Amino acid sequence: MTPAELLALDARHVWHPYGPMPGRVEPLLVTGAAGVRLRLADGRELVDGMSSWWSAIHGYRHPVLDAALAEQAGRMSHVMFGGLTHEPAIALAATLAEITPDGLEHVFLCDSGSVSIEVAIKMCLQYWRSLGRPGKRRLLTWRGGYHGDTFHPMSVCDPDGGMHGLWRGTLPEQLFVPAPPAGFDSPPDQSYVDTLAAEIERHAGELAAVIVEPVVQGAGGMRFHHPGYLRALRELTEANDVLLIFDEIATGFGRTGELFAADHAGVTPDVLCVGKALTGGYLTMAAALCTSAVADGISRGEVPVLAHGPTFMGNPLAAAVANASIGLLLEQDWRTSVRRIGAGLRDGLAAAAGLPGVLDVRSLGAIGVLQLDHPVDMRLATEVATAHGVWLRPFRDLIYAMPPYLTADEDLAAITAAMVAVAQKA
Repeated sequence: MTPAELLALDARHVWHPYGPMPGRVEPLLVTGAAGVRLRLADGRELVDGMSSWWSAIHGYRHPVLDAALAEQAGRMSHVMFGGLTHEPAIALAATLAEITPDGLEHVFLCDSGSVSIEVAIKMCLQYWRSLGRPGKRRLLTWRGGYHGDTFHPMSVCDPDGGMHGLWRGTLPEQLFVPAPPAGFDSPPDQSYVDTLAAEIERHAGELAAVIVEPVVQGAGGMRFHHPGYLRALRELTEANDVLLIFDEIATGFGRTGELFAADHAGVTPDVLCVGKALTGGYLTMAAALCTSAVADGISRGEVPVLAHGPTFMGNPLAAAVANASIGLLLEQDWRTSVRRIGAGLRDGLAAAAGLPGVLDVRSLGAIGVLQLDHPVDMRLATEVATAHGVWLRPFRDLIYAMPPYLTADEDLAAITAAMVAVAQKA
């Protein structure tokens, strides 16, 4: 089919994320990708500033990941995980237990990041039920968060500034405290810690867990906060008999400058969720890791199993490419790569600091953000960025980039130039 025919079918049948049906903006038709570039049907190539929603940290068509996928496909593409197991999943679970914060020994493999949050919440709810405390079934989080689009994750996304206000009254009603004060390098505000303490202490009898995105609040606003708030949460939850969940779906595997954002604080949550970059962007897979205390608590209950089992759980193809992606990351000097990306973003975005309409310019690890004082015109932003040879996907009042770690300096310069141009015009 011609590109025009494909796009006509797309408009007729395909419902794209966060869009109406039929769509109002024609998507760009991608025919291939390699390195950090997306190839379009019209012959243009765009530098990908988004790592395909933060997952393709090694870029596209990486020979190591391609080989892992092909080799595993030659053995078996899938086998049910109930009653069976296989080397790729075993190796992946062992690696995740080794590289995540100490104490996270048990790994539940999931289909997607949102599902890993569902599993993490289910773990915490079932843990307390197993201990004879079923009244501990609410969650506390801070505003500005985003944890996914399925039902329990939606309930802990920001109820006002997020996308899920439509479901108020249908979702479980959770407890929200103000967003943590902004600024990775700003010392923790004791009055804010006192607010956290007061709310956790007041509701300890009904709280199953506190759930937060550590250090970086992603789709809820690309906000950075000091790691000290994570240490405070760990102390407060332990003191009040409440579990702690870290959502590292966006931050895991080096994006913030540490392998996991929790490492900035030197603390271990009771449950940790990873996804996105887990497979290097090749296949959907995520994981919820927990401590032995959580696993043992569930296993001693009236129903001594975690009642969850996706059809494609532990998929061998996804597990094999995840093993290859983690190996590729750890075998290289990823810290230097992330620092270089961060420096390029910081230097390139400095020109936006004085522009009209730009409220803030910030970066952390391999993340660069321009925050405007008005919503970004998405159609115009796409036109401006693609004219600069770059793919960006702004949202709300934010123009941001999370490039693959192998992005060359000249491509970084193109990404930041495009971001500044969008800020000037959109």
